Amino acid sequence: MARNRKIAKTTPTRRNWLRWPLRIVGGFLALSVAMVVIYRFVPPPVTLTMLFDRNGITKDWMSLSEMDPDMARAAIAAEDGKFCTHHGFDAEAIEKAIQHNERGGRIRGGSTISQQTAKNVFLWQGGGYIRKGLEAYFTLLIEALWGKRRIMEVYLNVAETGIGTYGANAGAMRYFHHDASKLTRSEAGRIAAVLPLPKKRAAISPSGFTRRYGNTITRRIAIVQRDGLDACLK
Repeated sequence: MARNRKIAKTTPTRRNWLRWPLRIVGGFLALSVAMVVIYRFVPPPVTLTMLFDRNGITKDWMSLSEMDPDMARAAIAAEDGKFCTHHGFDAEAIEKAIQHNERGGRIRGGSTISQQTAKNVFLWQGGGYIRKGLEAYFTLLIEALWGKRRIMEVYLNVAETGIGTYGANAGAMRYFHHDASKLTRSEAGRIAAVLPLPKKRAAISPSGFTRRYGNTITRRIAIVQRDGLDACLK
């Protein structure tokens, strides 16, 4: 009888210990979904990358409908040619990136624009399995709740385009002294060329790899338009 009474007393305590992890997970899921829903309509005011940027924050939100369409095409040409057809992840690009990095040389990423947007808006920079797992989770959420046009709009407004500079519009004003609604195809290509390494590359008078890469992106913009690779943005 004593043994049975002891079990009866400890069982509720064990249940309480189980409730806390479930509450934490449930709270995180509810909060994350709420944030994604809010940012579907409201521009993200700040990101962790911006908060920890010692160079300050220069940004100026511009809607995708106001921005020159060649900027989005340049991003697709440079970062994610299958943006309109995948559901957040490009398995082929990831596999190619792994094979390339195993051979050594310049590190290549396989992240899609959707993954980069999820990371930039909701998470921190850097690697690690936890961050990668959260990135995949948020990628699925924004693909389901935002759609491609909103993903591109947010990406082009939060991506770092220079030292302390965030978004294509702020980048256009910094480099070319006019807003992103007036970008030429060449200017859009140069901004896109800066995106992978914004602190080490400049869109003004680029040289070496940045100049060649920018010229390549500029040529690809016409292909993106011709082949309808930006169809999901219309």
